[in-house]
Amino acid sequence: MHEKQLRIRYIRVLEKFFTRTVSLLKLEDFDEELFKKRTLKNFEDIKRVKAIELNSKYYTQLLNYINQVLYFIDNHSETFENERDTLLKEANLLQKERNKNSYKKDKHKNSKFDDGY
Repeated sequence: MHEKQLRIRYIRVLEKFFTRTVSLLKLEDFDEELFKKRTLKNFEDIKRVKAIELNSKYYTQLLNYINQVLYFIDNHSETFENERDTLLKEANLLQKERNKNSYKKDKHKNSKFDDGY
């Protein structure tokens, strides 16, 4: 398999893990045990795919987020509320980082304005 195909497959698996984890965290009737079970099951998909080095800022933050989720599953408080809030905040920041590239600044916005002077 080509390097590009391996890279795309790895990125898709990471993205899938991220979206599944965030959707579990956002549930109204959040269940800690269900979250742990499904997250560990989703992590099995990441283990099956060969890890590729990703240099983008977004992908390095995504890997850090996944490691943070796994750390919180092993080491958490009794209620898991603080960890849940932290993970949701980090997920929001990660989504902002991903969407930052899709918004473009007007290159010549000053040249559009002509007041006649």
